[in-house]
Formats: sequence, structure tokens, C-alpha cells
Amino acid sequence: MRPAPTWWVLGAGALGRLFAIRLTTTLSLHLIGRRPDDSPLRYHAPSGEIHDVDVARTTLATLALHTHARPALVVLATKSHATLSAVEELAAHIDPQTPLLSLQNGFSIQPRLADIWAGPVLCASTTEGAYVEGNAGVVHAGTGTTWVGDIENTWPALARDCVYWLNLAGLSAYHDDAIVQRLWHKLAINAAINPLVARYRIRNGQLRDRPFRRMVDTVIDEIGPLLEGEGVTPPPAGWHTLVWEVIAAMANNRASMLQDVLAGRPTEREAILRPLLTAAERQRCAAPTLETLYHDTPS
Repeated sequence: MRPAPTWWVLGAGALGRLFAIRLTTTLSLHLIGRRPDDSPLRYHAPSGEIHDVDVARTTLATLALHTHARPALVVLATKSHATLSAVEELAAHIDPQTPLLSLQNGFSIQPRLADIWAGPVLCASTTEGAYVEGNAGVVHAGTGTTWVGDIENTWPALARDCVYWLNLAGLSAYHDDAIVQRLWHKLAINAAINPLVARYRIRNGQLRDRPFRRMVDTVIDEIGPLLEGEGVTPPPAGWHTLVWEVIAAMANNRASMLQDVLAGRPTEREAILRPLLTAAERQRCAAPTLETLYHDTPS
């Protein structure tokens, strides 16, 4: 087996905790959040089993006071709207050529990161489902797949190395040399699920019930042609199948936007819906359903 590198995970929300818990078993890892904590993270596995996992939990300020191995890669698990400020703060603590792996929703922050960061910027599209529980818990509500690549396909070897460590940690991961297409697909999934579950405060699986099923289908009917107008290749089984398969697989999950609404935090409305509305404007195409979703979704 390869020598284990040091990775940092920046952002201690649901995905940050999930990735940190899995990765800490195979490599040297620091989970960086707003406050340090010595207590274990409580992992609720999809099987229902509960495990306490020791993860090095710290802050950037604390790391600055101690000598730690510099990271070979930093996983960005912050919310989209908080990512640029987080990276600006991170930059003072790492080599400027350090690779970043962006887990952010939508497709707006990734190109901006690639423009401002001197080192490689990898992008991930993941369908892993997780939500936080308390100050130290995470519920792995549904297993999914993580695809890794970079926008210009400049760093395929680095992406494959990242995929190696994710798979070794038990996360199903693959390299994708067309990650932009995959990110647009994930945006379609998020746009069809997140605003509705946030507005009605329901779990993903409840979207299969009346009257939500028809709402979801209406959103998908509007998203599909918009994305194809942007040159995005539709999934082989079609847009509806893509979204409904994720809803079924993540039926028990609390989508990220619902978690934000329940916690009184800003949502990722701009990251998830604004790219679609911008596409509609560019194509001079009406998008009444998406416009309504945007105005009805808390910011």
C-alpha cells in the first residue's frame, strides 16, 4: 500500500464529518472547523450501527500555533457561499501549490476557485447523503458515488490518486474526465430536491408523495431543456430517472438546504438555482417554475 499522506478537511458540516470519519482510518487527517474538540465524532452508519471515531478536530488558528505536517491535499467541505473566504484564510497556512478538492454544490464556485488558486483544483460530485446530529454526530443517511476530476482535465493522475484514497476509505469513487457534465447533473438533482424539501420541511423520500411528486416532475421538465441548451449531455436514462433514483436512494436523508433552514443558517439558493436562471436568461427562455422556487426559497 502507498505511504499514507496527510489531508485536511476544511468544514465540519455533514459532508466534512462524513469524509473525515472515513478517511481518518486510512491516512493522516485533520478536520478543521470553527472550534477545536477532543471528543470523538459519532458515526451513524447506513446499517444502523453507531461508532465513536477519533478524528483530529482543530481550527486554522490552532494549527498555526503548532508544527504539523503540511497537507498533501485539502478537501473543501464548506458551503458554497463561504468557500472563498475560507480559502483566503486557509492560504496563510499551506503551500500555495497544495491541491484542493471542492465538494461544493452548484457550478459557480468551482471555476472561480480554479481561477484564483495557484495549485490544482479538483472538483467532486457526490451523491453521498449525510446530515449532522448534535455537536459531534453525523448520520450517513445513504451511500452514493463520488466522481472526481478537474474542469480542464489537466490533473488526471492527481484525480485518480484522490480516488484511490477515497475508495480505500470505503467511499465509492471514480475519476471522471468530463467532471463539468457531472457537476451539472448534480446541480439538476439539487435543484429538483433541495428547494422543495427546504420549503416544506420534509425528508427526501416524502417527495414521492402527493402533491410533491408532481412538483418535482415539473421542476425536472424545466431543468432538462435548459441544461441541454447549455451543451450538457442528458443522462442515459433521462433527467427524471436520474433525479428519482437519487430520491429513492436518499429517502431518509435531510437535504443540505433543509438542514440549513432548520438551523437558521443561510442556504445555498444562489449556488443551486442561480446558474439555472442565468442559463434561462442567456437562452432567452422562460423558467417560471425555477423563478418561483428561487423566490420561495430562503436565502
